[in-house]
Amino acid sequence: MQTRVLGRESAALEVTALGLGCMGMSFAYGKADEAESLRTLDAAADAGIDFLDTSDSYGPFSNEDLIGTWLRRRSRRPAIATKFGQEFLAGGGRRLNGTPEYARAACDASLRRLGVDHIDLYYLHRVDPATPVEETWGAMAELVRAGKVRHLGISEASADTLRRIHSVHPVTALQTEWSLWTRDVEANGVLDTVRDLGIGFVPYSPLGRGYLTGTIKDPNDLAEDDGRRSWPRFSAEALAENRAIADGVAAVAQRLGCTPAQAAIAWLLHQGEDIVPIPGSRKVPHLLDNVGALTVPWDDAASAQLSAVAPIGATFGQRYPDALMKSIDS
Repeated sequence: MQTRVLGRESAALEVTALGLGCMGMSFAYGKADEAESLRTLDAAADAGIDFLDTSDSYGPFSNEDLIGTWLRRRSRRPAIATKFGQEFLAGGGRRLNGTPEYARAACDASLRRLGVDHIDLYYLHRVDPATPVEETWGAMAELVRAGKVRHLGISEASADTLRRIHSVHPVTALQTEWSLWTRDVEANGVLDTVRDLGIGFVPYSPLGRGYLTGTIKDPNDLAEDDGRRSWPRFSAEALAENRAIADGVAAVAQRLGCTPAQAAIAWLLHQGEDIVPIPGSRKVPHLLDNVGALTVPWDDAASAQLSAVAPIGATFGQRYPDALMKSIDS
């Protein structure tokens, strides 16, 4: 499989051009199926994907356990990215925690669950407003010097935060939602900043949490226990208002001779060589469909057409519920 490089110089990490987001295997999108998830991980490795994305908050903890179980079955390990920063409290609930002490403890716990001696890319999942981000980043840099972590990343960070932490220790990757459904980073200075600083970009939810596949037309298309049912963009009103976007993606895909999912991922892949999307897959057929994005016969017209059917700011509805929106650094 094609490879790309996240970051520059000492912060550079070479990974496959497409990664695999593992969150949905354990969290958010309905009942987990461990056996099917393990088959999907096998299929990803067989297809050449060498970059897996997880977090201690997925489950919580069970997604890292799943990846650890799978790794013990394999003779060769891929690059592993995981995250910390959301502390789960004994009495229930969670809070953001970016203290140096928590960073060290969370890293050790992730290493145990994954069963590895180092983490290839360690993300701060969300910025803790109660802790100066330079303190958090300094503690993460200590983990690099200790050999527990190879590279550092951050998720959902503002342009200002990226500049502040990059001066403490080089940032290898920013992971933030980016797709034809969510193009905020193109307008708020974040994309310009990562390119100015030489930071790689890892878009999560490149399929608009499944919407861009064209298969979700009504909330009832989602399982009763699917967390998207409570999210603003998956209300009946929003799904109807955004239908033109999904239809536009499908039309371009038909012209290119590919699926809507492949067209949406290919659009991101062609935004630059510094971009490595991580579409989530829980089933083998979906995984293989996503991999097909790498071989879509792309042209400049496709990029222009897709940008026109889903212009910046066109999507109806807030991307997260209010409580989750408050955790995004801005």
